[in-house]
Amino acid sequence: RYWWNRFGPMFASEIRRKRVHQMRAYSKWKWHLDEMFVKINGERHYLWRAVDHEGEVLESYVTKRRNKRAALKFLRKTLKRHGRVDKIVTDRLASYRAALREAGCVSKQETGRWLNNRAENSHLPFRRRERAMQRFRRMRSLQKFASVHSSVFNHFNQERTLSRRDIFKTNRSAALEEWRGLLAA
Repeated sequence: RYWWNRFGPMFASEIRRKRVHQMRAYSKWKWHLDEMFVKINGERHYLWRAVDHEGEVLESYVTKRRNKRAALKFLRKTLKRHGRVDKIVTDRLASYRAALREAGCVSKQETGRWLNNRAENSHLPFRRRERAMQRFRRMRSLQKFASVHSSVFNHFNQERTLSRRDIFKTNRSAALEEWRGLLAA
């Protein structure tokens, strides 16, 4: 159950830091924000997630409520860690609009019927792993799991459909070697 202790969140954050540094050089950085329901001991909690335009999870944050205060805290945390963004795609939850207005980013918000599919589809690998782990018992374990799972998944997720088999295998091997190098250090 405590697999994140084995992989080490320190290494995952180092990988994330490198990726974010590369992404900041990209001028049209678009984020997709979404929240998902997660049950902890039969009680509903919310996992807020920020996904970039390539489908990599940037940030995860667990709260008990789905309101302006929680959205604002999540937004500020994400902006502080990942810097400037061109566009923020959200669903039509009023908490996002209120939080973006307070943060001064309301002009960057986009909403639309299918615009946020990138964030919705990024929930699927998390849900598969959650089901395999037989849910969560505490908010803290959910927060740790969500942050480490996204880093590990981002590192090893190769868009299989976008490249030939030989290139895919080379990229996957390089990712595994980088991961082993980080664990050995």
